[in-house]
Amino acid sequence: MEILDAAAAYLRHLSEVRRLSPATVRAYSSDLAGVAAACGDIDVTDVDLENLREWLWQAVQRGDSRATIARRTAAVRGFFAWATETGLVASDPSLRLVAPKRGRTLPKVATVDALSDVLERMEAAAADGDPLALRDHAILELLYGAAVRVSELCGLDVDDLDRDRRTARVLGKGAKERVVPFGLPALGAVDAYLVRGRSTLAARRPDGGATSALFLGARGGRVGSRAVYELVSRELGPELGAQVGPHALRHSAATHLLDGGADLRAVQEILGHASLGTTQIYTHVSSERLAASYRLAHPRA
Repeated sequence: MEILDAAAAYLRHLSEVRRLSPATVRAYSSDLAGVAAACGDIDVTDVDLENLREWLWQAVQRGDSRATIARRTAAVRGFFAWATETGLVASDPSLRLVAPKRGRTLPKVATVDALSDVLERMEAAAADGDPLALRDHAILELLYGAAVRVSELCGLDVDDLDRDRRTARVLGKGAKERVVPFGLPALGAVDAYLVRGRSTLAARRPDGGATSALFLGARGGRVGSRAVYELVSRELGPELGAQVGPHALRHSAATHLLDGGADLRAVQEILGHASLGTTQIYTHVSSERLAASYRLAHPRA
């Protein structure tokens, strides 16, 4: 079986059996396509360690980052582990493949004051009742207030909100469902959008049909992740001095929770991390912020 055919079968396994998110499956597809291009049109059983090392060398020559190469190597290892288990190959050629270690970079986090300024500005812009301004304010409040991923936010339906308990039911990675809390400011922004904005956007649907989606686009369909990325980049980018996406609000929420004394395991549950180690990166962010404050403020720093 050629590499691309084997990769297609593996991608179906990831989607239908392991039920990974479409975004994750697309990333694996891109990574495996790169391996196939580097190895050429050969049978998957003919791929050896030297083929994979050549593929890594080409990535280094292109200037790919260590994090990117490490991620792609993990995808290749997963593929060949599956191929070995299913009998497509007799032995796993990726076992001795060594990738550069990821550089440890701390996520960009906005300050509480900076986020307050952004959200207050958006609340003022929504006061006139423009449906998109109302939606945008509610989106940012919920991204920050509930610390959800952009895919989780875009997938929300109106019925997923429990406004009395101030919680949202989201579908996370691996189709795992969890309930996350959010605060009064997010509730106020969402209520204003539901009362004054959503019906106007829903009326723009070309088919005139009803939709269960909570957040709608300019034409009345479910809002897409690209629109949310553009919104966050436009509103939050100037505050952080960089091009940022929705995850910056999730990073900020997690860091601010820990700064405020929240338990690490509680933050893990809110974020939906399978491993506590993934959540611990935010303790490093808090430590770095503390050290920076010390260096600025202490006379003997």
